[in-house]
Amino acid sequence: MDVITIESKAYKEIVAKIDVIANYVFSQEDTKNEDEIWVDSYEVCTFLQISDRTLQRLRAKGVVAFSNIGGRCYYKIGELKRLLEERLIKSNDECMRNLITNHELYAKERRNTKQDK
Repeated sequence: MDVITIESKAYKEIVAKIDVIANYVFSQEDTKNEDEIWVDSYEVCTFLQISDRTLQRLRAKGVVAFSNIGGRCYYKIGELKRLLEERLIKSNDECMRNLITNHELYAKERRNTKQDK
């Protein structure tokens, strides 16, 4: 293992630059199109008030597009809006607003937890 030492001033400058980059990235996430936000199955079922089995059935029939990452399914908000519009799931716009709002709060909370470590 190599040990690299740098001056305290240089280290602080590097950390400051990393913070600027991180803040820029996080600010870009806030302005992205909400239809492109990815949410997991738990969030979908909780806020749209549908069962896990209903969501699984929609996946199996190929009605809903999803991505499987690490054994967890993720869905785009735009895809869920399409399901609501086509009345393939029985929910309402208020539930969709709750999903988006609560997902943003959850994402910010996780981001803050990771930064604290």
